[in-house]
Amino acid sequence: MSRECLAINSDDAGERAWLLQSPNVEAGPSQPGRRGGTSSLGAVFIVVNAALGAGLLNFPAAFSTAGGVTAGVALQLGMLVFIISGLVLLGYCSQVSNETTYQEVVRVVCGRVTGVICEVAIAVYTFGTCIAFLIIIGDQQDKLIAAVSHESDSPVSRPWYADRKFTIFLTSVLIILPLSIPKEIGFQKYASAVSVIGTWYVTIVIIVKYIWPDADVSPGFVPTSPPSWTAVFNAMPTICFGFQCHVSSVPVFNSMRRREIRSWGWVVTMGMIICLFVYTGTGVCGFLSFGSNVSQDVLMSYPSNDIAVALARFFIIICVVTSYPILHFCGRAVLEGLWLRFHGEAVEVDVTKERRRRVAQTLLWFSLTLILALFIPDIGRVISLIGGLAACFIFVFPGLCLIQAKLSEIQEVKRASWWGMVSYGIFMVTIGAFIFGQTTTNAIYHDIVHSSGGQ
Repeated sequence: MSRECLAINSDDAGERAWLLQSPNVEAGPSQPGRRGGTSSLGAVFIVVNAALGAGLLNFPAAFSTAGGVTAGVALQLGMLVFIISGLVLLGYCSQVSNETTYQEVVRVVCGRVTGVICEVAIAVYTFGTCIAFLIIIGDQQDKLIAAVSHESDSPVSRPWYADRKFTIFLTSVLIILPLSIPKEIGFQKYASAVSVIGTWYVTIVIIVKYIWPDADVSPGFVPTSPPSWTAVFNAMPTICFGFQCHVSSVPVFNSMRRREIRSWGWVVTMGMIICLFVYTGTGVCGFLSFGSNVSQDVLMSYPSNDIAVALARFFIIICVVTSYPILHFCGRAVLEGLWLRFHGEAVEVDVTKERRRRVAQTLLWFSLTLILALFIPDIGRVISLIGGLAACFIFVFPGLCLIQAKLSEIQEVKRASWWGMVSYGIFMVTIGAFIFGQTTTNAIYHDIVHSSGGQ
């Protein structure tokens, strides 16, 4: 494993206090330009690519849940302030701690216990996202099979080889599993570029279909205001899931040619504004096309025989198939780091032992996500759970890092700016904890109600 994934830091109090002294983050000489580093413009596109993905399929349903276009757009704009500030704070704390990954920044700045909690949260988040990806594969393949065979969407009359569970299993075993076993994932850079193009194509199709709708597509009721104040909060998991690129933002910041907070602030602001336009275009046009009848996966609302939408489904499958191994790689790296740290083992002691452990971890991860995806047909239920966890990466951990970094500064007199930063960190932690608690509780409640109603 690379140092980015498995760096193990000393917990010595004196060393940690020295590491946490805030540098002059605007000082140019301390961070000279590095040859071969990523330019600011290149970093913008990397951040956009990290944020955009299959999560955009759920934004029309999030607008419906929030109570219409006005509430949905206002919610995005309000959260964008915290999303951008969280990314800037992570860059600041990465400079303070001299670490290059999200989990190691949290570990050094906030301590061992918080670091372990962060690593477990990343593992759970990536695990849940992998489940959501497999559900998306089943959803889109259902429609593609119906389009190719010129059959109705009803699964009643389909042969066994067109059954949803069989197609998910076949695609996962033949394509996703072989891509997930290798130690490195650099070979997937070309496929990832195709998946990014695919997400942009999906947005264009949804916008075009709203402007020139099909004759047999009519929207249902289009709400213009939230039914209750809690409805707005129920849309937050989708927004957090869509904009969550914070875990991968720390390596992006450290790959920049000039690691300056001012440049990083420009990068993340531009990147999130681009994402805002993409998600808003998809959410508004998809929601207005179907109203309250929109599916959790907006592509499921379109007829199977639409060629442009069928191509969009194909691109989404490509996106998901290439994204699953990357998410699995991140989760596996965190689990490997926890395993090595608690067993006191070195990173590369025995190549054969490492290979066996990696294959075993991959098979267990893959099998559990596949089984759960086969028996959880509604992607909205998965997004509700992992979306609340995404709020921790956006709000809670950056807020904690800011608080700890400022508390570690040696100042006899605390200035107003110091108190302002600490207060803002506390506010971020409070907001993130509320979003996580409210959305997770609501998701569990609806799961219990759904299970009781189905009996």
